[in-house]
Amino acid sequence: MTPGNNGASTPEDDDPFGYLYADGQANGAQPPSGGYGYPNSVNRVRAVGTRQYGQQPQNTQTAPYGQVPQQQGGYNQPNAHYAAPETLPGGAPTTQQQMPGGGGGRGGRGPNTKGLLIGAIAVVAAVVIGIGVAMLGGEKDKTDSGNTAGTAPTQSQNSKPSPSPSKAGESKVDLPTIDAKALRLGGGAALAQDVKGAQSDGGIYVGNLNQVGSSVTWTVNGIPKDGAYTVFARYSTVDEDQEMTLTVNGKPFGDKLNLGNFTHTSDGDFAKGWTKTYAWPTLNKGTNTITVSCQDGDKCNVLLDQLWLKAGRVKD
Repeated sequence: MTPGNNGASTPEDDDPFGYLYADGQANGAQPPSGGYGYPNSVNRVRAVGTRQYGQQPQNTQTAPYGQVPQQQGGYNQPNAHYAAPETLPGGAPTTQQQMPGGGGGRGGRGPNTKGLLIGAIAVVAAVVIGIGVAMLGGEKDKTDSGNTAGTAPTQSQNSKPSPSPSKAGESKVDLPTIDAKALRLGGGAALAQDVKGAQSDGGIYVGNLNQVGSSVTWTVNGIPKDGAYTVFARYSTVDEDQEMTLTVNGKPFGDKLNLGNFTHTSDGDFAKGWTKTYAWPTLNKGTNTITVSCQDGDKCNVLLDQLWLKAGRVKD
């Protein structure tokens, strides 16, 4: 082959891209009829957005030689085959929505920080209380488990309200008792121990009281306070009911001291007639004098064994 113009040979036979150059175009070079690219190429160049996935391909218009194929839609215009997700039906909204309740800016309402703070404090307090209750429960369990072997009651089980000091003092004070031989005798009164049954020391009692002027006197010390007391007398009689004069602090008390035959002894045996009587005189705090005497009009055929006192008005 000699150099020169070979005639009207197609430029693409020599250079598949000859239609892109000026001299190739001058010589009538045309794009290959099979599409862009190499001859007989199966590739098909499409404009952006013209391919539809999942659909049958459609014939597209081929632009003339040297021109760019026309695309649907102009510059900055939406393409029929491409759309942003937010423009499709059911797509995400593009506008910014305002949060309910407003924001912290002007005209809006800020978060309730005071409510949050109160809620946090309440939660912390509940946790602390729960821990304290659990700790107290643990200590109680330890205490209970330690006392399971014991048999003595607890202090709360055996404790009882104690009386007030004044009442406790009255109930615990032992008021005196006196035997016959410790009494001061007056008139014809005399000690004896022939009759059995006297409870005083040595079985000694006071006799010969059935004479006017006979008497026994008891000087009592340690009376805790002013008030009513009960004076008891143990005696024996075998006859009809007797009565003698009771004098307290120099003054006769009541009508007479009743010395009745409560055992109903009638055979003259004084050993069978031992009994007791009582009277309710008012005594002073400190020292008092009590006298039992036989006065005119009294009935004094008795044996006197003991005298004793109790606080208040009692019968036994």
